[in-house]
Amino acid sequence: MSDPPKDPKDDSKRPTLLPGQLQFLYDRLCFRCDVECPLIPFQGPDLIKKANGLHGFMNWPRNLLTDSGGFQMVSLVELSEVTEEGVRFRSPYDGEEILLSPEKSIEIQNALGSDIMMQLDDVVSSTVTGPRVEEAMYRSVRWLDRCIAANKRPDEQNLFAIIQGGLDPVLRTKCLEEMTQRDVPGFAIGGLSGGESKDQFWKMVSLSTDRLPREKPRYLMGVGYATDLVVCVALGFDMFDCVFPTRTAWGRRFGSALVPWGSLQLKNKQFAKDFRPIDENCDCPTCQRYSYLQGQDHTTIHKQGILLIQSVEESIIEQRFPQFVQDFMTTMYGSWERCPQWAVDALASVSISLERPPSKNPLDYSNACPLPSPSLPPLSSRD
Repeated sequence: MSDPPKDPKDDSKRPTLLPGQLQFLYDRLCFRCDVECPLIPFQGPDLIKKANGLHGFMNWPRNLLTDSGGFQMVSLVELSEVTEEGVRFRSPYDGEEILLSPEKSIEIQNALGSDIMMQLDDVVSSTVTGPRVEEAMYRSVRWLDRCIAANKRPDEQNLFAIIQGGLDPVLRTKCLEEMTQRDVPGFAIGGLSGGESKDQFWKMVSLSTDRLPREKPRYLMGVGYATDLVVCVALGFDMFDCVFPTRTAWGRRFGSALVPWGSLQLKNKQFAKDFRPIDENCDCPTCQRYSYLQGQDHTTIHKQGILLIQSVEESIIEQRFPQFVQDFMTTMYGSWERCPQWAVDALASVSISLERPPSKNPLDYSNACPLPSPSLPPLSSRD
């Protein structure tokens, strides 16, 4: 099994999940997308800078990661045009035409003062094939060089490269070879979790970990389902982000709560008069104070995804991760025979077999140890 690599200037090796906007729960790293900052009226980067950056604006004393806005190229495809200069699109707020270039993206992120910032990359959906994928890959490499040159705070902010190449192993390998020649603090894998099969997904993840530096962070973007997290930690990644833990919990719209054995659909009739907590072994405010009946309005602060990552982390530190994986899969699916084949194959590729019996102790995320925050380079304005 690959060891998850270190965070920049940190002695720990720990997986990290960034569930968007859950900063009041998470004690390590918070995720923000910077592309929206210059679009929202009265909340431009100059104003955020005056507030001592995002840390002061959000009253967030720990680490922050900002995205470059490249992913929004996919979601705003009908409003955008991609050229070598950058991404030109119309603001969904007031219709103003805006050019987001690599230099502008870095300028915004420098003003925001995040601890980790992402390069602007040319993003295409994982289901796209043909010349557009190759064009986006080579453009992402060129844009990385422009982002590196534009970074005015390289000693205070960590700029991560984003590997592209779609589902083409040749293009992925070429992008990895090119980007790993640049001396950046960390690397992310982009362009996955966009509709490809799970078999295609894990093979691209494995191809990437085999070629990324072991001593630098590996960030897999857009991954947040529990099985995906555990498998991808085994494959060698240690940073993840996903809207799933938050979106699936949006109160009366979705009303799902993550639990060790999957998810609870709190909108189902069977929970209408149920006063039990969502998870009796969870110590988050929702589970301590509210029942199934009330939980629909509070599931966004139920932290099962965070507890899962803490349990993974604890098992790595205690050198029992393979056993943890077996217990997790048994808890999630009932038996290893019912586990999805892609997960079985992916884990077998790093010598973790699910055919062995699980441990006698039941899997309990509530025992996850609280661990200190990684010591990314602090900004001079913070303690």
